[in-house]
Amino acid sequence: MGYDGREIAVYRVFEALDELVTIVEEARSVPMTSGCVVPRGDVLELLDDVRDAIPSELDDAQDVLDQRDGMVSKAQAESEKTVTEAQSEAEKTLTSARSEAEQELSEARDEAQRLLSEARAEAEETLNKAQREYDDYVNRAQSEADRMVQAGRAAYDQSVYEGRTEQERLVDETEVVQAAHAEAQRVRDEAQQECERLRSECDAYVDSRLAEIEDLLGRTLRTVSKGRSQLRSPMTAPFDYEEWEPTGSASPH
Repeated sequence: MGYDGREIAVYRVFEALDELVTIVEEARSVPMTSGCVVPRGDVLELLDDVRDAIPSELDDAQDVLDQRDGMVSKAQAESEKTVTEAQSEAEKTLTSARSEAEQELSEARDEAQRLLSEARAEAEETLNKAQREYDDYVNRAQSEADRMVQAGRAAYDQSVYEGRTEQERLVDETEVVQAAHAEAQRVRDEAQQECERLRSECDAYVDSRLAEIEDLLGRTLRTVSKGRSQLRSPMTAPFDYEEWEPTGSASPH
C-alpha cells in the first residue's frame, strides 16, 4: 500500500522527534547540573526537518487562530446591530400598538357616552310617562271616589228623608212609630254601610294603582342605576336594555 505526501511528512516528523529524543537521552551530562551537552548541528538539522515536514494545514489553522479575534469582533458588531434593529422595530411596534389602543379607547369612551345619553333620555321619558299615568290614575280614582261618596250621601239623604216622612205619618201609632224608627234606623245603617263599602272599594282601587306605579318606578330606577354602574366599570359586556323595559302595564279600570 502506497503513502501520499502528507502521510510521509507526518512520518518524518515523528521520526525526527524520535531521533531528537535519542540524542538527548544519549548526550553527555554536565556535572552538578541536570543539563547535558548535545551536538548543535545534528539538533538543528533535525528541527529543520521537522519544520519542513509540518503539514500546511497547521499554518492554515494558525491563520484561522490569528483571524479569530477579527471574526469574533465582526460577529459581535453584527449581533449588536441586529439587537439594535430589533429594539428599534419593537419600539415602533409598541408605539403603533399604543396609538391604536388609545384610538380604540377613545372610540369606546365616545360610544359609552352616547349609550349613557340615550339611556338617560329613555329613563327620563319613562319617568315622565309613569308620572303622567300616575297623575291620570289618581285623578280618575279621585273622581270615582267623589262620585261614589256623593252617590252614597244622596242615597243616605234620601233614606233619611223617607224615614222622617214615614215617621211623621206614623207618629200617633206607637207600634207603627216604633217600626218606622226601626226601619229608618235600618235604612240609615244600610246607607252608611253602602257608603263605607264604596269608600273601601275606592281606597283599594287607588292603592292598587299606586302600587303598580311604585313597582314601575322602582324597576326604572334600578335599571338606570345598573346602567350607570356598567358604564363606570370596564367594558366587559354590552348593556342589556331589554332588562328594564316594562313587561306590560295594566290598563286602568
